[in-house]
Amino acid sequence: MEPVAGISMTPVQGLPLFGPGMSVARALLDAIHRQGEGLGSEDVCVIAQKIVSKSEGRYARVQDVEASPEATRIAGETEREPQMIQLILDESSEILRATPAAIIARHRCGHVLANAGIDASNVEEGDEGAVLLWPQDPDASARAIREEIAELSGARPAVIIADSMGRAWRIGTTGAAIGCAGLTVLDDQRGRGKDLFGRTLQATVIAVADSIAATAALAMGEGAEGTPAALVRGAGRWVGPDDGPGAASVLRPVAEDMFR
Repeated sequence: MEPVAGISMTPVQGLPLFGPGMSVARALLDAIHRQGEGLGSEDVCVIAQKIVSKSEGRYARVQDVEASPEATRIAGETEREPQMIQLILDESSEILRATPAAIIARHRCGHVLANAGIDASNVEEGDEGAVLLWPQDPDASARAIREEIAELSGARPAVIIADSMGRAWRIGTTGAAIGCAGLTVLDDQRGRGKDLFGRTLQATVIAVADSIAATAALAMGEGAEGTPAALVRGAGRWVGPDDGPGAASVLRPVAEDMFR
């Protein structure tokens, strides 16, 4: 694999506060043009999960949730609100660990993360019990945004929907792709790539979408920066006309879980 000449990340400034029904694609294009930037079919648009969820109306109010006996039991063990536990259960296919420190869940989409991705940060009325859930299908959301960008601009860049996640055995969060369209999510170098001494690579599979999402997260910021999107250039070798298998293709099958 030839080395990449250079990849640049540009935060997209001036995006509005999103609400249900707003077009992420149109707002993104308007902001990019106001910055004097163009948009090409070899670019990658990295978009924070929160603005996608807001545009899709994925809000919930903790106080409106009725807790089940299972949620009440877990709440007693973890010193958390039963209603929040119920939301996590509703958004999850499995609870992997539940302690006062963290609740690790397998989201319905297959991703494993804390609290099934439910969050109140950067959410209006978050102090009053409003929380935001992930999109119902992040890959479908990425495909829809990409299609609308193409219809509005004629360009067909790749789209990544990113969220921050922790990592097993490591402190801190990093950006990860939870939805993806138009990008090679995994670049499998096994059997075709070479190392410095000409040996064929046996185990190298590059997590392209996650790597781009993690780098873009540094440009976008996590708090009050107000830049929930970034424009990535220089990754065109991994961008294609087809939407591809999406971020779900990065998930290791449950049958290959090496920790249970």
